[in-house]
Amino acid sequence: MTNTFEQQYAVFLNLVDSGTPEEAIKQMQLVGATEELLQQIISRHENEMIRIKEREEPRSVVLGNRFTWYTGPRPKDKCWPSVCSILKKSGWQDDSIDDLDGASTKVVSLLSHPKERTFSTRGLVVGYVQSGKTTNFTAVMAKAADRGYKLFIVLAGIHNGLRRQTQRRLVQQLVEQNPSRWMQLTDPDRDFSPPANAAAYFAKTNKQHVLCVIKKNPRVLRKFSAWLESASEYLTDCPALIIDDEADQATVATNTINPLICGILDRLPKSAYVGYTATPFANLLIDPSAKDLYPKHFIVNLPQPQGHFGTEVLFGRDPLDGEDPGDVPDGYDMIRDVPDDEIALVRPSSRADADGFVPTITGSLRESVLYFWLSTAARKVRGTGNEHSTMLIHTSVKTSVHNSFHRPLEIFRRDTATALHANDPTLLNELRTLWNEEIARVDAGDLGETRVEFDDLAAFLPSVLQTCKIIMDNSSSKDRLDYERGPIVAIAVGGNTLSRGLTLEGLAVSYFVRAVSAYDTLLQMGRWFGYRNGYADLPRIWMTSELQGWFRHIATVESEMRRDIDVYMIEDKDPMTFAVRLRMHPALRVTAAAKMTDAVRAASAYGGQRVQTRYFNTAAPWLIENQAAAQALVGRAKEEGVEVEDRLSDGRYLLRGVSHEAVVDFLENYRFHEKSQECDRGLLVSYIEKRVQLASALTKWNVAIIGNPTKPDDDDVFEFAPGIAVKRVVRARLKETASTDVADIKTLMSRRDAAVDLDTSQVQGELTEARIKELRREQASRVGLIALYPIDKNSVPSAKRDKRAPMEAEEHVIGVGLVFPEPKGGDTSIEWNYVSADLSKVEIEEEDLSALELEDV
Repeated sequence: MTNTFEQQYAVFLNLVDSGTPEEAIKQMQLVGATEELLQQIISRHENEMIRIKEREEPRSVVLGNRFTWYTGPRPKDKCWPSVCSILKKSGWQDDSIDDLDGASTKVVSLLSHPKERTFSTRGLVVGYVQSGKTTNFTAVMAKAADRGYKLFIVLAGIHNGLRRQTQRRLVQQLVEQNPSRWMQLTDPDRDFSPPANAAAYFAKTNKQHVLCVIKKNPRVLRKFSAWLESASEYLTDCPALIIDDEADQATVATNTINPLICGILDRLPKSAYVGYTATPFANLLIDPSAKDLYPKHFIVNLPQPQGHFGTEVLFGRDPLDGEDPGDVPDGYDMIRDVPDDEIALVRPSSRADADGFVPTITGSLRESVLYFWLSTAARKVRGTGNEHSTMLIHTSVKTSVHNSFHRPLEIFRRDTATALHANDPTLLNELRTLWNEEIARVDAGDLGETRVEFDDLAAFLPSVLQTCKIIMDNSSSKDRLDYERGPIVAIAVGGNTLSRGLTLEGLAVSYFVRAVSAYDTLLQMGRWFGYRNGYADLPRIWMTSELQGWFRHIATVESEMRRDIDVYMIEDKDPMTFAVRLRMHPALRVTAAAKMTDAVRAASAYGGQRVQTRYFNTAAPWLIENQAAAQALVGRAKEEGVEVEDRLSDGRYLLRGVSHEAVVDFLENYRFHEKSQECDRGLLVSYIEKRVQLASALTKWNVAIIGNPTKPDDDDVFEFAPGIAVKRVVRARLKETASTDVADIKTLMSRRDAAVDLDTSQVQGELTEARIKELRREQASRVGLIALYPIDKNSVPSAKRDKRAPMEAEEHVIGVGLVFPEPKGGDTSIEWNYVSADLSKVEIEEEDLSALELEDV
């Protein structure tokens, strides 16, 4: 035995490479290690495991007390240090590499030890769209290779473009750095084709790692499965890591690809399957009890990297339960409107209209293309950041529609170049005006960039237009986006081939009017998410106001889902005992209908939550009905003889002890807008009645009237009942809902409002949401709160709120907020989740995967 503890601990770690930590301890016992030394080693190793498990980022939910064996890189490693070297050469900072090191170590620590006799691990890693998931799983593969995993299978989406891009990156970062350590079954230009003598790849005498990057294509998967079967007797000691990139696409709820993937895993006695996706909705709806790919062993929530442009950065989101509205981002002013009357000019109205469709260069499309050329010229002035510059036009899934854009765009490019060469004053004035308007709306300095003036970029415009390519990137086109041949300026028109995983380098402008009906599909088509180093102030997106609202909603769903995963980690739950809540939207599905066939919507667990209206119909009949419902509630409360607290100096009234029958009657008469999904009348009433029936809770309610203090001569007063009147409040609508009959005010209640019926006099410092919940448990643990807001129909936003517009309703609006106390003890019988049964027999709906059988592989 060596002398120092560090040397002996190093011996222990080397033994762990050949077996589990328990086996390593037994071997050290056999060579005479003392019990004191072994206890020190065990304590050190346990502390290392705790450090990894308790790492703040990334968050994870783990099955039971899942054994953690991997404690991080070691000096003798070869693959991970090579990845670090490549990243440093490409400009990665040390702190970013440290973050990647920590996140990938967390994932590897949750895999099974490669020396276990047999194992079948199932895990899921949740990232963000275009946020570096490929880099994360490359790091995971490198570290797993350093510890003895032999076979590495990467399921790289369903299209050749993503498979080719993934293969190139893995070759660059893994194979080329250590060529003697790797064997490849695929290359950038060739998907899997069975080589002879499969056994030679897996024989014990072959110490090389085996890399295979394949599409989720039925023919390819069948060939690969059959090839593995031919080497079955050699696979007993072949630890395999299967990375499923875009794990929600094709993997879930398909009757071809899903069983083929499961069949491949069945052929591998030692397999660790890890799905990677930014849209895990479908994966979380797999039946946990079925023989499928539900991530039963772990779910890891990757943090959003610094500098990443995600959904809420661009579109903003709504406050989650417990959040102060002032702390929630509104999003950058980078989204531009495509008028509804232009949609039919850039997208066929029906499938029948697709053949022969000829798009028009509409006003919004013209503006977006001109801005793309301007922003590209501005980036050339700066000379920093990504050398490529790309624009995405995505209006349809049909390849014929994509191709129809080529001639109009090419003519527009040629005519604009000619006008520029002639110094056409009309064009130059249009370009100058457009540029000055755009740089005024997004301050470059706020995003760490330097403002570029029009006169500085104008000289670069002719060369930008001359080099700009119009590329149709779809399954039928020959001229595809290729960033390997040097810097390009390109306007790419495409659909599905550009909507999954594939990185559009230097993406600056997107024109998007595609009709999409599911959260995951919509998010994956947002290729504008990602990193914008050197031009963070320049990205712009043109889309309809409806789509803007959808993306804002999805940003809220994403944030809520990730928060739930974090909460389950804190509560020490595991993937087999929780169901992530997925907030609904009236016009969107969570995922393809096929993946939700057996998803059951239960009564919402409103306990401890704050629910509020944010959408309102602005038509008079609707609003008058709601006024009458609110007045009836207050009038009935007075008839019941409840206690009335007059807080006129504060612009409020509080009625304590109102019957739940009165509240239920109000909810059944008040008209909630269909977009206010959390304010589903049926769910609210059902929840209240069940709480009353099962736990004798919510039998009494406090009703608050929330307004502003009145003066004797005020004429902007709303009367709820004789002697109960307040000055109307102001709530402006979001700008994208202006000139429509649906007003979206985003936030109604403040944190202070949610505590209006509580005694907060003893609270020191800020009144946090956690403190409010604590006070409600102490003071009103079985009493609900309903708040009524009279909103002025002429509400006008303040000058600073540039994303707001006047309310412009036909009558005054009644907003409603409800606060539910948290259930106590065993009073937790009502849950809000989706429960999914076996979906393996259901075909996917959003994309026609049958075409994969015919695709060139």
